[in-house]
Amino acid sequence: ARDKEGFMSLNSTAFSHPAYFLLVGIPGMEKEQFWIAFPVCIMYAIAVLGNITLLLIIKTDPSLHEPMYLFLAMLAFSDLGISTSMLPKMLGIFWLGSREIGFVSCLAQLFFIHTFSLLESGMLVAMALDRYVAICRPLRYSSILSLPVVVALGSLVLVRGVLLVSPACFLLHRMPFCQHHIISHSYCEHMAVVKLACGDTRVNVIYGLFVALTVTGPDILLISVSYTMILRAVMRLSSTEARLKAFSTCVSHVCVILTFYIPALFSFLTHRFGKSIPPYIHIMMANLYLLVPPTLNPIVYGMRTKKLWDRVVLL
Repeated sequence: ARDKEGFMSLNSTAFSHPAYFLLVGIPGMEKEQFWIAFPVCIMYAIAVLGNITLLLIIKTDPSLHEPMYLFLAMLAFSDLGISTSMLPKMLGIFWLGSREIGFVSCLAQLFFIHTFSLLESGMLVAMALDRYVAICRPLRYSSILSLPVVVALGSLVLVRGVLLVSPACFLLHRMPFCQHHIISHSYCEHMAVVKLACGDTRVNVIYGLFVALTVTGPDILLISVSYTMILRAVMRLSSTEARLKAFSTCVSHVCVILTFYIPALFSFLTHRFGKSIPPYIHIMMANLYLLVPPTLNPIVYGMRTKKLWDRVVLL
């Protein structure tokens, strides 16, 4: 009887948690994935090289230990976290057909991807606020954004990400998954995994919606207000050359920010309402919002910041 009970318990565990999931990659584009992997690999190399270079330069140069550059270092850290959490495995799927990912590894990947995504969003807000204070309140810049304030903001954003993503992983760990183990995605995304569960997933769906609305909504609002105020201040400048230079910088920053939020919102809404959208378009957009910003951020924020670019050239 004891052996029978142990066997049933073992069966129950296997029923609840599959040993592994299978990642499809890009549904409907399995044959093209091999070639898609080449530009993806190049972008990953640029992201890693660019962000590590920024981190090393900011760390070794004491003159760059200012709020703007410290926020940029945190952004580079989140970019490295996002890209490294997903791209090595994605390239393994595209080039080697290595589709298997263990259940715990899948939850770990999900945790890191979403935590670093929330950190990225928070850092974009912090950098927008930094630019607002520098341009609109220059005389109070050092008092408003002192080093303790910068450290507190960075810590708050990181803790926010960890605290909001952890319950989602915990809820998934408690769900039974039956025999469904094929994830129609390139990585372990929250809603893609939730769809495989065979229990009641309403709590998971509602919590995912809650996190998206409480993070993305306020973050986009704060960034929009900051850049609106910045543009108003820029338009008041007397020098046409100064106006054009400041306007060009703001536009490039806003474009990079949009490359993060637009595909992210598209992916989020498609999971819930976009049943008619082809899966390959959805997955491509979901990949782009985690791949493009880490590639562009060191180029846009690094090359268009003269002080940083001078250090890069010197290096």
